[in-house]
Amino acid sequence: MSKAGSFFRHKGVKDAFRVLAWVPVGIFFTRHVYSLASVTGGSMQPTFNPNLSSSPLHHDVVLLERWSVAINRFRRGDVVTLWSPQNPELLTTKRIVALEGDLVNPLPPSPPTPIRIPPGHCWVEGDSKYQTRDSNTYGPIPLGLITSRVAYILWPWPRRGLVDTDLPTKSKGRVRTLGQSFLQSKFGEALNND
Repeated sequence: MSKAGSFFRHKGVKDAFRVLAWVPVGIFFTRHVYSLASVTGGSMQPTFNPNLSSSPLHHDVVLLERWSVAINRFRRGDVVTLWSPQNPELLTTKRIVALEGDLVNPLPPSPPTPIRIPPGHCWVEGDSKYQTRDSNTYGPIPLGLITSRVAYILWPWPRRGLVDTDLPTKSKGRVRTLGQSFLQSKFGEALNND
């Protein structure tokens, strides 16, 4: 028997090939289904890293769900990861506040004129009132920059659970959905988006 044939008969080599056969499955799973990430920074406080000032080295670990992005299923209130429009090497975490067709009244530093979200875009904001760079700075972002939806907080253990999809107080009442805008212009009703 040749040396190559006897090499593949060793139990350790067979086990190594069995493990290596699963590597493409693992890569596919982490790129298209679920993966883990650590959230750093304070732009999403208090949703993530609520004790950042007292524990700057402790970061939240979250579960990222990726198939929503693949099938373009986005909802207002979803917390997502996205490539920063200002720095394409920076992956950030923000909350979707408005989707295409919605009318947003932006916060400073944007001018105070309402902005209609164009097709294929959304408006994202950090939950923090003070330390966030978001659509109020750079405007609506293309949906193609979104990489995943943050589904679950895994660590720290006492805070584990589903990520809250309720809009923060600073975002409430500033967005009119396409349906609300139409009804208000057609019937003159005062519609509330809280």
